[in-house]
Amino acid sequence: MSNVLVLGASGQIARHAIPYLAEQGETLTLFARNADKVVAPDGARVIDGDVLDTTALDEALQGQDIVYANLAGEIDEQAETLIAAMGRAGVRRLIFVLALGIYDELPEPFNTWNRQMIGEVLNVYRRAADLIESSDLNYTIIRPAWLTDTSEVDYELTGRDEEYKGTEVSRKSVGAFVAVVVSHPEQHSRANLGIDKPGTDGDKPSWY
Repeated sequence: MSNVLVLGASGQIARHAIPYLAEQGETLTLFARNADKVVAPDGARVIDGDVLDTTALDEALQGQDIVYANLAGEIDEQAETLIAAMGRAGVRRLIFVLALGIYDELPEPFNTWNRQMIGEVLNVYRRAADLIESSDLNYTIIRPAWLTDTSEVDYELTGRDEEYKGTEVSRKSVGAFVAVVVSHPEQHSRANLGIDKPGTDGDKPSWY
């Protein structure tokens, strides 16, 4: 079992990942800007803090084996701050959730639709990915398809240089995959992966 620091622990994907991690017996430190919104399992440590607060982040990283980051906002700045902090703490294993489409890797016309919908935010996510990939960390970048609240675990993976497949995936599926990587940290080492639900290929997600 590992000591796992969850950044963005009140987020919607993290809320699915955390119970899986607790069930696996991981020791959890849950870090969030609004700690009162974190649903913490028994035994978890909860910290109210901002990733850009280096003092709080440095303290949270002490004794950790794995960092799982599921952040929002200034993702590139947060990634840069986190990489430096992990270096100071000597923590090397990172799981970082980003977004699909940052490499224009989606099939057309889905790629054009996705870029129209998300716009400039994709450039911020791409900068974060570039920073992580240029670091010496043992990272797994996860690029989910458009997210649903469907209560299912059903997913497939694509590599960084492969054309993306489906258009959507459940948050529960992404959380389950995070738990798989935590339980087998030697797998998907320095990998950048798309994750989608099989059979959801199309021009856009089904609800649009």
